[in-house]
Amino acid sequence: MSGPAAKAVVIGASAGAVEALSAILPRLPADFGLPVVIVVHIPPDKKSAMVEVFRMKCEIEVREAEDKEPLVGRAIYFAPPDYHLLVESDRTVALSNDDPVLFSRPSIDVLFESAADAYGPDLIAIVLTGANQDGAKGLKAAAQAGATTIVQSPQSAFASTMPESALAQVPDALVLSLDEIALFLRGADKK
Repeated sequence: MSGPAAKAVVIGASAGAVEALSAILPRLPADFGLPVVIVVHIPPDKKSAMVEVFRMKCEIEVREAEDKEPLVGRAIYFAPPDYHLLVESDRTVALSNDDPVLFSRPSIDVLFESAADAYGPDLIAIVLTGANQDGAKGLKAAAQAGATTIVQSPQSAFASTMPESALAQVPDALVLSLDEIALFLRGADKK
């Protein structure tokens, strides 16, 4: 299974994120050529352990995104706690402490909407497990920009609200298991 050529991947996850991402990110090969930009809901007063957890599991570089940093392949970028992560039109990172969206900062919607503007049809946008509606509006923006949209099958999600909300906004999104998402991404990089 493989999708169209792409230049970037954005992923949003909340409740159950570590388990879901653990089924996808370690399966990306060391030469995976697309930047992978991820928002996971983390309490603003907590230090994120995402980078440390996935640095040990993944073959490609894992880092916390830094303001004005260019997005490059062979790297996974996690949004830092309490900052929105946006993709600028020149495909660099912008961090913002604007108001939370759906009680979340970082917000999946903010990432997806900005990445859709920057990458358009060259984007793959993926909504994973979560217990709120963040990501649904952003996935719709990505779909309207011509991006490939993927939603974790709600039945396989630790928390199904986020995938179900995303599918309500983008009923044509591909609905895949975590294994299928990993295979899809490996195929998308080979185009």
